[in-house]
Amino acid sequence: MTAVTLLAFAGLCLLLSVTPGPDTFLVLRISLQSAGAGIAAALGSAVASLVWAVLVGVGLAAVLEDSAEVFRWLKVAGGLYLLYLGISSLIRARRSAAPSATAGHTAGRRYGRRAGFGAGAFSTLLNPKVGLFYLAVVPQFIPHGGNTLETSMVLGAIESIIGFLYLVAVSIAAAKAMAWLQRPRVSSWLERGSSGIIAALGLGVLASSTGS
Repeated sequence: MTAVTLLAFAGLCLLLSVTPGPDTFLVLRISLQSAGAGIAAALGSAVASLVWAVLVGVGLAAVLEDSAEVFRWLKVAGGLYLLYLGISSLIRARRSAAPSATAGHTAGRRYGRRAGFGAGAFSTLLNPKVGLFYLAVVPQFIPHGGNTLETSMVLGAIESIIGFLYLVAVSIAAAKAMAWLQRPRVSSWLERGSSGIIAALGLGVLASSTGS
């Protein structure tokens, strides 16, 4: 691959990264509680992206492409997971709304770095849009007759690094604004808003999977 090709791929990855998606909202919500946990969630997402790159490289992703049924169930699993994240956080935020107004801390599930990493990883692994990206876009940049696994890993590393840096920026920005965000009323609305968006994304994925 030429440098121009790599730059074109990197530009595409950057464009996709800055488009808000489940990972962005998940990292933002976790970062409201802990910048370290938010960065861990970003790292989990990056590692999961590399897993998708490996699947493409060894040809397993082709099975998903050829089997509409398998891909549909992957979308259903991803949608259910996002729906679970959103609804569970909304329920916890509502239950702890009164105590947080008194104590002055962010409502909802408390994330440590390990839990943040796991949440970020599962969100990306079960996000069908990430799989679709690797299935549809990455193979277009693999030269004919080249080393498929090696090229896929290089492209996957580029996408993973760009996505990680963007999510880290989101986490740091949230941490910098923590003094304002931790106001009880603001944190409660942000918690509910981001959780609702995640749940809505999950419903959208489920709707698209059942309609296909």
